[in-house]
Amino acid sequence: MTIRFTTIPFSRTVLGGLAMAAVAATSLPAAAQSVDESRIRKIEAEVRALQRSVFPGGTGKFFEPEISGNSASPTTTVPNSTTAVTDILVRLDALEAQLQGLTSQTEQNTNSLNLLSTRVAALETPAAPSPFGPSPTTSAPTVTTPTTSTPAANLGAMTGGASSTAQPVQAAPAGPTAARLAAVQEIAKPQTDDPGDDEYTYGFRLWDAGFYPEAQQQLTMFVEKYPTHSRATFGRNLLGRAYLDNGKPKEAAPWFLRNYQSDKQAARAPDSLLYLAEAMIAQKDTSRACIALAEFGDTYPALASGRLADQYQSNLRKVTCN
Repeated sequence: MTIRFTTIPFSRTVLGGLAMAAVAATSLPAAAQSVDESRIRKIEAEVRALQRSVFPGGTGKFFEPEISGNSASPTTTVPNSTTAVTDILVRLDALEAQLQGLTSQTEQNTNSLNLLSTRVAALETPAAPSPFGPSPTTSAPTVTTPTTSTPAANLGAMTGGASSTAQPVQAAPAGPTAARLAAVQEIAKPQTDDPGDDEYTYGFRLWDAGFYPEAQQQLTMFVEKYPTHSRATFGRNLLGRAYLDNGKPKEAAPWFLRNYQSDKQAARAPDSLLYLAEAMIAQKDTSRACIALAEFGDTYPALASGRLADQYQSNLRKVTCN
């Protein structure tokens, strides 16, 4: 028995309907997916805009919102938030600038106070060894050469109370003799590239030749004109010796004291302290002489048993100290 199958043809209408149904079934999920994707992108944009509004310039730059003016989410609060944060930053910058200015001013004031304290300490230090009397000021003792007349006001004290009218000023020696002037002129003044050293050396030569008044005048000029010269400590010490060797211990003492107080570590500071003791011994001021000798022994123990040992022991034998 033979079975035959007969193919039933579908009409175009039925086929068209099936095709449309298939297309519709396929396009509905795609449309839904497109709508969901759009909504997700919108939400992501709004989140990014909100983050940039709350944290403007978080990466060093300011990002404008990515939502347009006709978006569903309101964006009117962004400019206000940005303005407030910007104002805070400006105020912080101003505060930092003020703090920097105050810090700088405080440092300057501190430095000025330190400098003032140093200057005050330097001014007060020379006045410490007051038992020896005042040291000479910048206006050094006036050195009178044989050609200078003695002031009338001091003449009475120097002559034991004689009246200035009875002893006129003209009674003083008229001046150096021609032989003395010629001898002084024979002492050559050096001429080198260091004028300060030349002035000191010339004063030393005058003192070494025994011309003490001339040496006093020359050395006074040197120490006042070159107070910071490397030879200044030598000049002040030698000036005191020019007075001491000339029989004027009272005029010599202030120069020895000044040289010692100026710089206790200077080359001739210990020598001046010993000569200060000698000047006090010459004035029969045992108390101050003992103070000078005691300070020398405490300040310069190595020199007291070394280079200046003989002079130190000699002075000690001249006085009786407690």
